[in-house]
Amino acid sequence: MLEKLEAIEARFEEVGQLIVQPDATSDMKRYSKLSKEYKDLDKIVSKYHEYQKVLSDIKSAKELLSTEKDPEFKEMAKAELDDLQPRQQRLEEELKQLLIPKDPNDSKNAVLEIRAGTGGDEAAIFAGDLFRLYQRFAEKSGWKLEVLDLTEGTSGGYKEIISMVSGADVYGKLKFESGVHRVQRVPTTETQGRVHTSAASVAVLPEMDEVDVEINMNDIRKDTFCSSGPGGQSVNTTYSAVRLTHIPTGLVVSCQDEKSQLKNLDKALKVLRSRLYEIELQKHQDEVGAQRRSMVGSGDRSDKIRTYNYPQGRVTDHRIGYSVHNLPTVMDGEIGDFIEQLRIAENAERLKEGTD
Repeated sequence: MLEKLEAIEARFEEVGQLIVQPDATSDMKRYSKLSKEYKDLDKIVSKYHEYQKVLSDIKSAKELLSTEKDPEFKEMAKAELDDLQPRQQRLEEELKQLLIPKDPNDSKNAVLEIRAGTGGDEAAIFAGDLFRLYQRFAEKSGWKLEVLDLTEGTSGGYKEIISMVSGADVYGKLKFESGVHRVQRVPTTETQGRVHTSAASVAVLPEMDEVDVEINMNDIRKDTFCSSGPGGQSVNTTYSAVRLTHIPTGLVVSCQDEKSQLKNLDKALKVLRSRLYEIELQKHQDEVGAQRRSMVGSGDRSDKIRTYNYPQGRVTDHRIGYSVHNLPTVMDGEIGDFIEQLRIAENAERLKEGTD
């Protein structure tokens, strides 16, 4: 661990020199990347310096304890050691966490896609409930959420709703929400009062820049149409809505939230880049033999990551076996506890992989 920390400190000093060079801002993309790296390394180096001081103090206290004749000074040295050794252990754990390789996409914005799965009208209503959950979570996190495209359900909710979430570390937090979410409750359409099970799938994709994913515009068919509001009501008489078809993959992306066709095109291209990135990532992981399940999933009840049980007021995340009994609060966007537990589990797994 100490070798890694020394290398990080050396890189930190190197980056610090690079960003103060006279020509540093001539390439803003590179400057921005270096500034972010400097900020990330600063957290580790500051903690490393704190750790070094504790180690130095422990060494001094041990030397004093072994050489000092005065009982009072020996007692002081022992008390200092009793205080310093737990701090050493705590700092070592914190440094181990900081040294876990980060997903480079964690700091990116995210494309959030929610689709109704098994359960007909009730699944669409539940997809709407999930969207409101993430909408509230985004508000509480200080993020901006923009709806790009949607298809409403016949009895409420959404068959599909796609949005862009922008802010600090959006993908790093929302990525844990990818998978199939299952709901158990009595639907409003149920006359016998029976509990039904329905599902909706959530996909969270990192927003990709042009540099990350290059798209050949010759591979895209662009169609324009009038955007529509709830119930198919026309909200724009101009052909501002955009539908892109990526011919090589067959991917189709629509965006109609802006009045400007150019702005809709730009947002549609961002979604398309994110989806193409996921395809390439899947290919790479298949090649190296990684066992990875589709984030979107099938929308089937048997393929679930989380269950929302209304009769019991319980929410359970099946990946980590974690349950809470405050369903109304969770549905109001309080999912930070789940995300934190999943982050801890992921870090523990990465730590294990690093020591194997």
